[in-house]
Amino acid sequence: QVQLVESGGGLVQPGGSLRLSCAPIASTYGMAWYREARGHQRELVAAITAGDATEYADSVKGRFTLSRDGTENKVNLQMNSLEPDDTGIYYCNADPWNRLTYRGGKYYYTPTDYWGQGTQVTVSS
Repeated sequence: QVQLVESGGGLVQPGGSLRLSCAPIASTYGMAWYREARGHQRELVAAITAGDATEYADSVKGRFTLSRDGTENKVNLQMNSLEPDDTGIYYCNADPWNRLTYRGGKYYYTPTDYWGQGTQVTVSS
């Protein structure tokens, strides 16, 4: 049974930073962060393979960094230069089988049933 707990959400001004964490995970998991804004479908923000290759949504490239902390068995999503459009509930998802596929120079992540409870991120002045 995979039970994930997210942390690190909050209220931040535009241009600010937050770091989200998701634990506990195993080093062999593929992992991803999704977000759900009000009135919108849940969308993929970033994903990481068991080998630590990463993939990002175009809207967050250059601003967000997803990394794995093997010592603390968690993944961190560092979010910089936050914008109001980044507002939403952020969910982590675990793929114990690391089934990300690579084609056309991009990794593709398929979500599993293993979700955290979500953490709210609000970017507002």
